[in-house]
Amino acid sequence: MEFSAEDVAAWMFGELRNAGVLYQAAAIEHIKAHFGERFVYVNENGNASIDKEVKKAFKKLHGGKAAWDRDAFYWGWTSAIKA
Repeated sequence: MEFSAEDVAAWMFGELRNAGVLYQAAAIEHIKAHFGERFVYVNENGNASIDKEVKKAFKKLHGGKAAWDRDAFYWGWTSAIKA
């Protein structure tokens, strides 16, 4: 089965919705194992990162209600109300 960036983003959104947080390292491992390596790349700092198209689709799904924590490398809800 061929997956799209939207498929990966939908999984990420579901994980965030269920758990309240989504850690990048765990997301990358799951994405590589279940959706394929093409949705992960090594950024300019030498760290594994999630494809920009996936992140764009993910942002569209959460509608700005989730924020990226740069220090802890995870996404979390910006308020107590889940989308």
